Amino acid sequence: MAETSELKAIASQVRRDIVRMVHSCQSGHPGGSLGCADFFTALYFEILNHQPVPFEMDGKGQDIFFLSNGHISPVFYSVLARSGYFPVEELATFRKINTRLQGHPTTHEGLPGVRVASGSLGQGMSVAIGAALAKKLNNDNSLVISLHGDGELQEGQNWEALMFAPYNKVDNLIITIDYNEQQIDGSTRDILSLDNLQAKLEAFGWTVLHTDGNDMEQVLHTLRIAKNGAHNQNSQAIIMKTVMGKGVDFMENDHKWHGVAPNDAQLQSALSQLKETLGDY
Repeated sequence: MAETSELKAIASQVRRDIVRMVHSCQSGHPGGSLGCADFFTALYFEILNHQPVPFEMDGKGQDIFFLSNGHISPVFYSVLARSGYFPVEELATFRKINTRLQGHPTTHEGLPGVRVASGSLGQGMSVAIGAALAKKLNNDNSLVISLHGDGELQEGQNWEALMFAPYNKVDNLIITIDYNEQQIDGSTRDILSLDNLQAKLEAFGWTVLHTDGNDMEQVLHTLRIAKNGAHNQNSQAIIMKTVMGKGVDFMENDHKWHGVAPNDAQLQSALSQLKETLGDY
């Protein structure tokens, strides 16, 4: 079991990776990636029962993860590399010509750790439910965990999936919603409010948990509760409150950093706030 201090140190390095990757190609999505660094670190370095090498696409006997809001690929790639799926040095190819690290995760390049192309918002929950049902058919007791943006829930396909899972007792699934209340055009409250999301989920039959997604102890605690609560005929959802741009003061809580790359001076300012703990690639 990893120490919380160790996980916090990894998350700091992941944040450094994110701002360096996006700066290098002057393209990408740093805000949501920074906000989810603690969640991804907790997931891949502590919670998931997974095997990076050899990577097996079907994930039989392993917990598997699906990223639905695929635009936050920088945090996904960093954690995959840092946990052993592919060489850390490959992060330097992010969004470059012929790279396996596309702006949104894809499968045709065969990047280990990526099981579905994502970025077309609203589809990941349906994929995760399908994978969870496949595990049930295969008598595989491992879990499926997914991540979704709060703005992404404005897509209608999510609500079909949200109705389907509890009704069909998909209880080997944990969905996580990154609730940072920001999307590309502004606040989710101003664009299309989710209002009382917990009440909506519970009305469909979900067991709802809450966590501070930027508090490592809380993230670990909540994920463990959800994992221990699996296989009890209830689908589980975690509403995870995060801060867009967490860790970089001029990016925090600012929707403008949803998809904007830092310039040279901004990169140096960001890196000065993020401790290098594992060595930059």
